[in-house]
Amino acid sequence: MMAVFGRRAALGSALGIAVSPAAHAEPAPPAPAFPLRVAASRRHIEDSNGQPFLLHGDTAWSIIVQLRIEEAEEYLRDRRARGFNTILVNLIEHKYAARAPANIYGDPPFRRPGDFGSPNEAYFAHADRVLERAAAHGFLVLLAPAYIGYRGGDEGWYRAMLSAGEARLRAYGEFVGRRYGNRGNIMWVHAGDFDPPERASVLAVADGIRRHERIALHTAHCAPETAAAEFWGDMPWLDVDTLYTYRAVYRAALRAELRRPRRPFFLIESTYEHEHGVNEEGLRTQAYQALLGGAFGQVFGNNPIWHFGTPGARDAPVTWRQALGGTGTRGMEHLLRFFARIPWWLLEPDIANALLPEPAGADGSRQTAARTRDGTLALVHVPSGAAATLAPGRMAGPALTGRWFDPSDGTYTGSMEARVQGGGGGRIRFGPPGRNRSGFRDWVLEVSSHAG
Repeated sequence: MMAVFGRRAALGSALGIAVSPAAHAEPAPPAPAFPLRVAASRRHIEDSNGQPFLLHGDTAWSIIVQLRIEEAEEYLRDRRARGFNTILVNLIEHKYAARAPANIYGDPPFRRPGDFGSPNEAYFAHADRVLERAAAHGFLVLLAPAYIGYRGGDEGWYRAMLSAGEARLRAYGEFVGRRYGNRGNIMWVHAGDFDPPERASVLAVADGIRRHERIALHTAHCAPETAAAEFWGDMPWLDVDTLYTYRAVYRAALRAELRRPRRPFFLIESTYEHEHGVNEEGLRTQAYQALLGGAFGQVFGNNPIWHFGTPGARDAPVTWRQALGGTGTRGMEHLLRFFARIPWWLLEPDIANALLPEPAGADGSRQTAARTRDGTLALVHVPSGAAATLAPGRMAGPALTGRWFDPSDGTYTGSMEARVQGGGGGRIRFGPPGRNRSGFRDWVLEVSSHAG
């Protein structure tokens, strides 16, 4: 039997009630107690005090090589103030910097080009300073020790690694492990944009690091459409799984959610702002599909921020400084504040469509849902503007309260009330308010349930 909505729903819709979350008055969340670890549930990670860690990342691949230390500080201050708690960084950069592989000061990473056995102290001293500033601001650093590059090409170090040989790569890994092994705010990201037919080079670096470092988590960045566990799942160091997709994120999340052994996973890369024609709704959708699909976090990307305006890297309509406060970033700020108010770590994705029996849309416009196991809270992301039809029997009690969250500006509509009748075997239909503040049709439905 269909539930009957209370009068508050009609009033909220008619009057266009919007409740501001006072987003701009909130300080950045406190820094976690590093190092991080996998939680007992193996669904997320937590800090040393047992606090769940919602990974909210920004892509800063070239920060060590392209920025001066004062510019790096400027970037880090901005991102922390906006709530980001994680950055994705290359320790050494092969292509995307004005003087690559040297840093902005002209210091190459190796005294002899491509010789991993000859690290240059001047280069790594600057890397130290950048990483120290990131730690001071409370960031988790997803640090790639040797990004191998898309298809093993000139964007990364794969060819040089093959030439260097395992012994020198292991020595490089040991150098890196000794230097950064006591930094609790690092998660190591092995490989990078490629599933190498020859894995020994990547494994040599990872082995060298692990000989001197045992407190950090490890993961990998694979080729597009490959999860870390699909390619590196047989490695004992793989603590955390990653998603990297330009397709529908919920599909990749579903595969990760069902994969065994279970590992916590996050969206490490999808479409970047100002690339591949993505609009702001698409940027928000890929993030929400990840989090409602079981991920414990996601990494946002923007062109030109990821390369910090490297000449000839990628065409972009703005400078990296102008991009800091762009539409994509604002959407991520609202996302963080939304999830910070709820027990997100208790959410489980609606894998079998038990809560949302007939999700509207497909791929990037598909509705995705998650709920807590006790049925007191459910979320539905609606990117297409279609109504969300729920099976209330999956909720805790007959009394339901729903409200719509606008992911483009961080506001809520007035609440909608319903009471399940006839034992909860019917359906409840929640229609979104129309276009959101930015003119798109994506909304997030939040439904709480109680005995009432």
